[in-house]
Order: sequence, then C-alpha cells, then structure tokens
Amino acid sequence: MAAQVLLLEDDPAIARTVAYALEREGLQVTHSLLLQDARSLWSAGGFDLLVLDVGLPDGSGLDLCREVRAAGHTPVLMLSAHGEELDRVLGLELGADDYLAKPFSPRELAARARALLRRAAAPPSSTSPPAQPPAPSAIFYADRSGQRILLHNQPLPLTRREYRLLSCLLAGAGRIHTRDALLSAAWGDDSESTDRTVDTHIKTLRAKLREVDPATDYIVTHRGMGYSLRV
Repeated sequence: MAAQVLLLEDDPAIARTVAYALEREGLQVTHSLLLQDARSLWSAGGFDLLVLDVGLPDGSGLDLCREVRAAGHTPVLMLSAHGEELDRVLGLELGADDYLAKPFSPRELAARARALLRRAAAPPSSTSPPAQPPAPSAIFYADRSGQRILLHNQPLPLTRREYRLLSCLLAGAGRIHTRDALLSAAWGDDSESTDRTVDTHIKTLRAKLREVDPATDYIVTHRGMGYSLRV
C-alpha cells in the first residue's frame, strides 16, 4: 500500500511540483491549501508523512507541526520561503524532522521524504537491552528501548535526530565527535544534509538541555574539530 502524504502548501504551482515529485516515487499525496483544512484531514488520521509550508493565509504550518509532534512520531518535513537560521531552529524546536528552504529541488524533496519514511518504518533493534530505571546519581540516562534520554531523571523532549545526536555524544562522552561522524550517526551515510545542519540541531539540543539544567553547558564546541559531551 502506498504511503500517504499530507501536503500543506498555499501556492498551487509549488504544490503541483511537490505532488508530482512525490507521486513519481509511488507516494499518495493529499493536498490542502489552508491550515484549517489540513488540520481536519490530519485529525481524520491515516497519514505517514506531513510536508508543511510555514507561511499560509490562515496561519503557520509550524502550528500543525507542534500538534502533530505532541500526538506522536509521524515524520514532518517543513517547507519555507525563508532560509534564515531562526526559521530553521524554530521548526526543529517544535519537532520537525527535516527542513527545506525554497526554492528547492523536487528531487531533493522526494529523496528526503523517502528517507524520513524509511526511518519511520524501521523496526526497533531487537538487540537493545531491557530498560532499567535510572540510577539516582546518573546525570544522563539512555532508555534505548523507549528511544528517550533523561537528564537528572527528567525526560528530554527530543526529536528523532536530536535523540540520535545526543545518543552518539553520550556513547563517547568526553571524546570529540567530528561533524561528519555526528551527521552519519543522526542522518545516515546516504544523507544529503550538511555540517550546517548538525550545527543547527546542536543549537536546539543545547536549548533543551538548558531548560532542565540552566547552570550547565553540557555540549562543548571544539572549533574546527566538532563537539563533545561533558558529564
């Protein structure tokens, strides 16, 4: 059965281009011009991926992104006419899994959509050990079976890629991880993302860690080298 994609885009020309690119990959696309209509469609259920524009006549796709992320783990790809870092960071903080700034290549969009669907469909590893309660003195606790990480016994509201980034840093705590290594850990070897994408996600990850522990900067930047986790 074809994966179901909900496309929220108010520009008909862009919507046709996106829908054509996704349908060529065997995906079934339902298009909505308005946020309210897309919200109603999403509430009815059945979608495997959401592609959401930011600027809309009746609101912002970021609002729907927030609602989708609060309800579960359905992948979200954000589109925007703005390429500024602030827009990307806001989308990622709200739980978007990926972000594309207009103008973009339809082939790149289709490739990113396929990658998001592959990762969402991947079964959890059967080799993960059973979850154990965190030790009272532990700063971080990685619950691999539940795919969550706790800081001072408080669950962190991480996106899928933030979880993978922090897991990589935590596994090699104190060691410097290059941006290439972090990119591979969180996006996979076939990713077309860049070092800049890692930097943006590290920024949102830092903000979430500070919400739990404002007094400590756990992620250390090593200029020209990469990042390490201080525990």
